[in-house]
Amino acid sequence: MPLKYALIHEWLTPKATGGSELVVKEILEHINADLYALINFESTNPESYLYQRQIGTTFLQKFPYARNGVQKYLPLLPLAIEQLDLRQYDVILSSSHAVAKGVITAPDQLHICYCHSPMRYAWDLTFDYLQQSKVGNGLAGWLTRYLLHRLRQWDVLSANRVDYFIANSQHTARRIWRCYRRTSTVIYPPVNVEELPFVADKEDFYLIVSRLVSYKQVSLIVRAFNQLQKPLVVIGTGPQMKYLRQIANSNINILGWQPNDVVTKYMAKAKAFVYAACEDFGIALVEAQACGTPVIAYGAGGALETVRDIHSWVDTGTGIFFNEQTEAALVAAVEKFEMYQGKFNPEYLRTHASKFSKRVFGDRYLDFVDQCSKKTPLWE
Repeated sequence: MPLKYALIHEWLTPKATGGSELVVKEILEHINADLYALINFESTNPESYLYQRQIGTTFLQKFPYARNGVQKYLPLLPLAIEQLDLRQYDVILSSSHAVAKGVITAPDQLHICYCHSPMRYAWDLTFDYLQQSKVGNGLAGWLTRYLLHRLRQWDVLSANRVDYFIANSQHTARRIWRCYRRTSTVIYPPVNVEELPFVADKEDFYLIVSRLVSYKQVSLIVRAFNQLQKPLVVIGTGPQMKYLRQIANSNINILGWQPNDVVTKYMAKAKAFVYAACEDFGIALVEAQACGTPVIAYGAGGALETVRDIHSWVDTGTGIFFNEQTEAALVAAVEKFEMYQGKFNPEYLRTHASKFSKRVFGDRYLDFVDQCSKKTPLWE
């Protein structure tokens, strides 16, 4: 009898179009699985590949304003995910960056979690979350701290419901070990390398594509380019949009949200792609390289696995790292890039990016699921 698969993701909305959603899409290309999520507003979206698909959801689906971000109901997310009844399935596949891994399974079911990140609200970004939240101070602040404390406890407990973890990078694998004391296998997420345009001749501007939130450090990039007085294009939207437009000089063009074809056009023509955040993987960095565009990136997190610093890879470098999240460090890196600019080979950048293609992901993920399915159950 063929195995029955269920795939669980946190939320499916038109605004959720990041790397984790690409993983979900690619898994469904290879595995015939029923799909579940906390909320789903994609199956009614005619432009979505999930249009008219049957998707199981939780009670949060009917909550007011859930479509604009179910994170506002953060204390209820663990309870909601535990209400999904998955008893009819043999294999549970979760795509998790918050609570998806917390689904309840039976002893005879196999649960494989592709972990994009341990829950950032509860771990790495706790103090950022408190600082920026309207309920981060006073009595409400203490209540929020207590809720985050309980959320961390649940997060560790629910990690024990997973049989095998997959991490999207070595950086994430270390975070999984630190938070859950669980080992994981690294399978890099899929990047649409073949579908991205390749342009060898670049124009005279730098580019950043990112959500405009504090931890992405876009404000740092803007301030650095204010000093450099070099042309910078900023694509993305988020709560920092107004602030960035206030501090940006005339050499900086903040375009806000743009459709994919516009984003890829700028990415292919940019002199370099600039990134100052510490990401678990960082798909945008690989996308830029696939377009033949070198990267100037903060040398931490997933960037260390996807970008080759030209100082170490003289003939096959794909970018330059800066080692501190400061304006001075970024300014120095851009000035150094100007000196090295002619040494980057656009064709090699494309070849390097192909190591992270959808085909590579599909082969490795399917092989991992197959091997786990054949292993002796962990409880024997």
